[in-house]
Formats: sequence, C-alpha cells, structure tokens
Amino acid sequence: MRFCALTAGLLLIAAGLAFGADIDGKWEGKIAGPDGGEGFPVSYTFKAEGTTLTGTTPMPSMDGSPAKPIPIKDGKIDGNNISFSVVMDLGGQEMKMDYKGVLSGDTLKITGEMMGNPFEFTLKKAK
Repeated sequence: MRFCALTAGLLLIAAGLAFGADIDGKWEGKIAGPDGGEGFPVSYTFKAEGTTLTGTTPMPSMDGSPAKPIPIKDGKIDGNNISFSVVMDLGGQEMKMDYKGVLSGDTLKITGEMMGNPFEFTLKKAK
C-alpha cells in the first residue's frame, strides 16, 4: 500500500513538472476588435511554480514610450486549466481583468472578463 501511495505521489509531481514546462515562456495571440476587424496583439510571459502561475503582460503606453510589464496576479494551475488576473492603472483608475484558460499542447484558449463583458482569444507558444 505504501509503495502504491509513493508511486502515485511521484507521478503527480512529475505531471506537475511536465505541465510547468509546457506553460513556461512567452505566449502570443490577437484579441478581435469590437467591429470584427483585425484586432490587436496580446502577449503573456508565464512561469509555473507548482500550482502557482506567475508572469507578466505588456501594457502599451498612450504616449509612445515603450510598453511596461504588468504582473499577473492570483495565478493558479489546476491540471491543464489556468486562471489569473491583471490589474491595470489607467490614469489613476484601476481596471481588473480576470482570465481562465485551457492548455492543449502549444495552444492556450483564454476566456477573459472585463467590466462584466466576456471575451475569448487563443494564444500560441512563441518559438
């Protein structure tokens, strides 16, 4: 019985490490515009640490200066599912966006919510 429990524990740890290797790195995609046009590019850099997901996403500036990285918050990993939030400061006004995603190989399907409005997009792992 102890051997079975030890084996199962090692398999779970190995599975968690394998998942972490899959999510670590830069992911890129586009969010469609409200008019169905070309949309705008998005990117995220993720790092898995056990069941915790950390990382950043760039926030473009309005004045033409380089984008600054915004940390993701409350990042979690549960099998192939991830969740996290991003809080942006828009001139003293905070805006929080919540995300949930499902990882499948080099594709990450994301559902987000901003101010009660849901949106979806797909990210691909950058090479």
